[in-house]
Amino acid sequence: MNKLEGYIKFDIHWENKFINIPDKIFNDLNKWRNKLYKLNLIGALNNGIGFGNISIREANLSSFFITGSTSGNLSLLKKEHYARVFNSNIANNSVDCEGPIKASSESLSHAVFYTSNNTINSVIHIHNYNLWKYFLHKYPTTSKNAEFGTSALAKELEEIIKSSDNSLGIIILEGHKDGIFVYGENINKAGNLIINLLNQL
Repeated sequence: MNKLEGYIKFDIHWENKFINIPDKIFNDLNKWRNKLYKLNLIGALNNGIGFGNISIREANLSSFFITGSTSGNLSLLKKEHYARVFNSNIANNSVDCEGPIKASSESLSHAVFYTSNNTINSVIHIHNYNLWKYFLHKYPTTSKNAEFGTSALAKELEEIIKSSDNSLGIIILEGHKDGIFVYGENINKAGNLIINLLNQL
């Protein structure tokens, strides 16, 4: 895993404030985040640097709620461990967010899913070397040069989302070792895609 994993590479504009996450969104996020944490698909390295993140779109908007940038080492998240991203710009490599915690270092990538396809309502980013190696190039795969948290990766994701069969819901990140994105019209469909990948190994 890249030694810079977990560090924000884009220009983030963050307002430290209370945000009201609807209970339904919070419960759905935490249900799947707990499952994936127990499977070690989301978590933190021994040095405390987090990996993996999860988000849900805000109803009928391009804004979304996502796990915070320093939440990977926590076994159970509360509402204060989530941020709301309400604006993003790939060209300017920037993200606007609010909440008691900064949005995840992968927020720019998550934003691309929601702005590229209005049927996508949940995005999950996991890390697992065995899954990554086995499914590399078997599903749509980004290039080696597209590193995590960058506008280059965001642009490649955008191209794949707009051009590929959206029903696949899986993108492998060749330039982000161990990294996989899954997405779907709701969080249960996205989460179950991960379970299906695990069952195929």
